[in-house]
Amino acid sequence: MPAVTLALVGAGLRGQTYARLAHATGAGQVVAVAEPDPVRRTAAAEEFGIPPHQVYDDWSDLAGRARLADAAIIATQDRQHTEPAIRLADAGYHLLLEKPMATEEHEAAAIAAAAERNKIMLVVCHVLRYTPYTGVLKSLVDSGRIGRLISVEHLEPVGWWHQAHSFVRGHWRSTATSSPMLLAKACHDIDWLVHLFGRPPRRVSSFGSLTHFRADAAPPGAAPRCLDCTIEHTCPYSAKRLYLNCLGDAESEFWPLSAVTDTPTEEAVLEALRTGPYGRCVYACDNDAVDHQVVSMEFDDGATCSFTMSAFTPMEHRRTRLHGTHGFLDGDGTTIRLVDFLTGSQELVHVPTAGAAAGGHAGGDEGLIAAFLEAVATGDAAALTSDAAASLATHRVVWAAEQARLTGSVITLGPL
Repeated sequence: MPAVTLALVGAGLRGQTYARLAHATGAGQVVAVAEPDPVRRTAAAEEFGIPPHQVYDDWSDLAGRARLADAAIIATQDRQHTEPAIRLADAGYHLLLEKPMATEEHEAAAIAAAAERNKIMLVVCHVLRYTPYTGVLKSLVDSGRIGRLISVEHLEPVGWWHQAHSFVRGHWRSTATSSPMLLAKACHDIDWLVHLFGRPPRRVSSFGSLTHFRADAAPPGAAPRCLDCTIEHTCPYSAKRLYLNCLGDAESEFWPLSAVTDTPTEEAVLEALRTGPYGRCVYACDNDAVDHQVVSMEFDDGATCSFTMSAFTPMEHRRTRLHGTHGFLDGDGTTIRLVDFLTGSQELVHVPTAGAAAGGHAGGDEGLIAAFLEAVATGDAAALTSDAAASLATHRVVWAAEQARLTGSVITLGPL
């Protein structure tokens, strides 16, 4: 079977990851790139052997040409998904679209409509659906091993340094320039929970706020930048400690360090911290992303679900407890504990090749790419666990939860 040809729109961290995975399988070939940053654009063209006439500095130039690949990977910034997704769908490309689908509900609906009218496959990168762990856990639920699912408790441990990197100093710190934290980070988890239940909830409420990473929480003596701070060595969020410690480790140099500087040297890191956004004190940034949030969901049969997202954790696997009428499941991303109420017995289900918490989303990146390439190559979407309409439905749950948080109300979800 010939390799699926791919156009890469956005050659940042996520775009590079998906493109490299597709290339590594041999089932995908990157034949075009659109990326405004000249360093990333040139690097992608060289890495994938893309001919110069198919290297673009703007996605609109790519979209203005006749279709030159089977599919496109759209991995632009959150607020730059809608136009390229619609234009490339109209051009006939199948689409792998980085989450969130869009930052506004009407834009996500327009993307879903474009996929439908053009009869193309559109997959939002909800990578948690494609982990080996998810496959095992959902099969246990769907097989009836714990009876009827009554309630779920789910924790997303964002990680203290990840929060500081991405949501205090980084690209996703501001709702105005990116999207609410729940959408930017946790639309993965809301989608995953809906996937477990097999349907969206009926009612949603939510609470959360930015409580710590703000000026009034700064310790005495804190300076605007870590390099100028006399108490930096006592701060768990020290940019100097975080980014200098990345040097010499290939994975850490790829992420998070590459967001700070393209040159992994001590001199370049210190210069970036002296002049760029990643060197700022976490108590002196222009951030408004919440640092903790809870979402409560009620389903049509009375089942409930609570989701907690917190910055104040290690960065590790999600933790989930599922309460059924005949059993209980407790999972940590690699191992699932099953308690049978009839016998009182406990069984540990180990998930092979689950991967590391911070690497490849526990196998989800690889699983997503494999499923997408198979679907495009065969013209059969059976390998995919969601489509544009399903992603729109789970995004609507996220927007409802954010509305509930901002208004202090309970939101009833209507029909799609």
